[in-house]
Amino acid sequence: MSEVAAGVDQPSRSWSTEAWLVALDIDGTVLHENGALSDHVVREVRRVRDEGHEVTLATGRSVSMTLPVLEQLELSPEFVVSSNGAITLQRDPLAPRGYRRAHVEHFDPTPVLQSIKERLPQANYAVENETGLYRYTGWFPDGALDIETEEVAFDDLLTTVATRVVVIAPGHDADDFRQAVEDLGLHQVSYAVGWTNWLDIAPDGVNKSTALERIRHTLGFARNRVMAIGDGRNDIEMFQWAGVEGRAVAMGQAPPDVLEHATEVTKSDGDDGVAWALKSLKGVA
Repeated sequence: MSEVAAGVDQPSRSWSTEAWLVALDIDGTVLHENGALSDHVVREVRRVRDEGHEVTLATGRSVSMTLPVLEQLELSPEFVVSSNGAITLQRDPLAPRGYRRAHVEHFDPTPVLQSIKERLPQANYAVENETGLYRYTGWFPDGALDIETEEVAFDDLLTTVATRVVVIAPGHDADDFRQAVEDLGLHQVSYAVGWTNWLDIAPDGVNKSTALERIRHTLGFARNRVMAIGDGRNDIEMFQWAGVEGRAVAMGQAPPDVLEHATEVTKSDGDDGVAWALKSLKGVA
């Protein structure tokens, strides 16, 4: 189920046919895996922006954890993708921090939560709603969810209209966890298994690529003028989308099942791979 939260306004500008729409993942891509943002990456991101390209973020982070990175980079793209494509933000000078929710995808998490709990009874669960509040039960590492959280009983999660469900099962072997997820047959949602025993669940058919395609169409970029850079399994659909005619760039440390969907590979996050990939983009005439 989807809804337009406040309506998508017409873009505030048009772009040259030589410009690229560049979508950057955050964690392990723009940011090093330890959360650091290097000066090298900042310089290249700002150069590409200043030379006429549209640089945005496409992340699994919630809105409140996405906007600070946007501000650190001094970016103000027309649209920003958060919550793995479930929420699209649009620039609005009148909104707090300059962005409002323009498009929100949501779903009833009850069936999937009940199914997973039966298969993984010791797992921990969190449900994000469209405001960015995480209601959770069990244990999550500090900073893993958001600054806005509320601990509740499992049954209370079933009453939340979700933009995303997160499941972690630290007590499970990683291969066993992935097999358990496959055995669940989650056909009514989109999901990605993270680096460890972390499961991200989104509305059916929703991922970073669905939001980016909507943005591309709205802004008028050609299909061969899109570039996506990322490192995780939640970037696979984004790579498949960008790689049809454009560029799908995997970070050097990405796992093999992510690398196989990329059209090119840059250096690792620790070696500022984003900056090196962006050096290939020249100024718009």
